[in-house]
Amino acid sequence: MRTVDLIQKKRDGGELSREELAFLIQGYSSGRIPDYQLSAWAMAVYFQGMTARETADLTLEMAASGDQVDLRSIQGVKVDKHSTGGVGDTTTLVLAPLVAAAGVPVAKMSGRGLGHTGGTIDKLESIPGFKVELTEEQFVEQVNRHGLAVMSQSGNVTPADKKLYGLRDVTATVNSIPLIASSIMSKKIASGADAIVLDVKTGSGAFMKTLDDSIRLAEAMVAIGEEVGRETVAVISSMDQPLGVAVGNALEVKLAIETLKGEGPADLEELCVTLGAHMLVLGGRALEIGEAKDMLYEIIRKGYALKKFKEFVAAQGGSPSFIDQPSQLPTAKHVFPVEARTAGYVAAIEAERIGLGAMMLGAGRETKEASIDLAAGMLLKRKIGDLVEAGDVLVELHTNRGEASLVEAVRQQVLAAYTITEAKPAEPTLMYAVVTKAGVERLV
Repeated sequence: MRTVDLIQKKRDGGELSREELAFLIQGYSSGRIPDYQLSAWAMAVYFQGMTARETADLTLEMAASGDQVDLRSIQGVKVDKHSTGGVGDTTTLVLAPLVAAAGVPVAKMSGRGLGHTGGTIDKLESIPGFKVELTEEQFVEQVNRHGLAVMSQSGNVTPADKKLYGLRDVTATVNSIPLIASSIMSKKIASGADAIVLDVKTGSGAFMKTLDDSIRLAEAMVAIGEEVGRETVAVISSMDQPLGVAVGNALEVKLAIETLKGEGPADLEELCVTLGAHMLVLGGRALEIGEAKDMLYEIIRKGYALKKFKEFVAAQGGSPSFIDQPSQLPTAKHVFPVEARTAGYVAAIEAERIGLGAMMLGAGRETKEASIDLAAGMLLKRKIGDLVEAGDVLVELHTNRGEASLVEAVRQQVLAAYTITEAKPAEPTLMYAVVTKAGVERLV
């Protein structure tokens, strides 16, 4: 078997076999196949695409390239959740204890943030003492005991995907739906989930900017799940404005605590309950989505979700006192207001600009090696549909960096993100569609 023949086969629209894909992935991982040849193959995939079977086989090869977590000793159906990333995406912090409190075990491996997209591990490390490094034995034991554990991804999970992604990043082949789908799903399969719920973001602050592209990505990932025996559901949700009102690590933990108390923003609560309802159905705790939603709202109302969050934090080394008194969590030295320059209604908020501004304040990483400020970020005081007067505070900037030039640059970034109009805009859409093996159900 020769690499050049496989490049030519894909270039000409052919379908590669499992053995041929294994030859490529194993050869590239081991260094036998050079960057320039796999770059040519990735570009051929970019233009020719892949069949559902090919994409599933590629996913399994990447999952098999490194460590795979064995969750078979955890009781019950393990349902994982993955978000394609966004701004203010606090869902895991709310969703994990909420679903665990309903009796579905949550065994989650998460990553750190890069760029303007926050990472769940960074957010949890805002809680002093919280440990994200667990052995597989500790991880499994904690899920069996408490119903919930979150650990940082092993450095050797899907190494082939990491290497391939780095290559795609410098060869203009990132935006290939089969390659994106296999990258995401390989990590979920290696993490040992029985079933998977995907939160696929769409809009200005998302990786996929259009609804059609987001649906195509969701369909590809659901198809992979079905091909490899993992029941998979995808919810298409909006990232045309930040989710909730907090962007930044400790700020999002505080918001998650409010939401678990039933006092959080409506959009964050609604999305978490919807995703959680699908997890309960896949986990066998409910027969249909409406029933599952009712269960989850009741769990929030009775305080069981917050209780589970405190139990989870204590189990991983943090003190529940930080959950009872969120003001003790990391807090920035400086808070700078960004005020509206004109009166009217907030018609749009460009989420990516908000995320980049938060990164400038210290809440995100520009490179993998960069450190972050756990206290930094933004609180949104006005969102789409809100009426504002000139001088009203749109956003609070939280930072330990007080340089006037930096603060002014971020302030201009925020003002550029906000569109204020005389006419009141339509109610923003939160969720657009649900994708299952049965097809696409449009919600709007």
